[in-house]
Amino acid sequence: MLTGDVQKQKYVYYHMATEDLQKAGAIDAEGKPIIDPENNMKTPEQGAATNVWCATSHQLDGMGGVYCENCDIAVAVPADSKEMLGVRPWAVDPALANRLWSLSEALTGKSI
Repeated sequence: MLTGDVQKQKYVYYHMATEDLQKAGAIDAEGKPIIDPENNMKTPEQGAATNVWCATSHQLDGMGGVYCENCDIAVAVPADSKEMLGVRPWAVDPALANRLWSLSEALTGKSI
């Protein structure tokens, strides 16, 4: 089974022209993926590491509702942050979560 990041990556690779992938910096001139963890461009193993960490880390014992990235709990950042990482305010906004839940129920016709 593929992780979400790998599935998305494969979808992008299959549905974008090679030239566009090169312009985006996803692949090199030979068509090989560019691996650059500092810029969040990871191997499948590196991409899966945080999920494994979340499932096994004692640091998360008794915790729920936290966002994780790079094998750690993600830090909150302002909405206008230029950083690639971090949790934006809307990701932890209870009112937005309720709106999304209601919309999801309306669109799927399922209520939980």
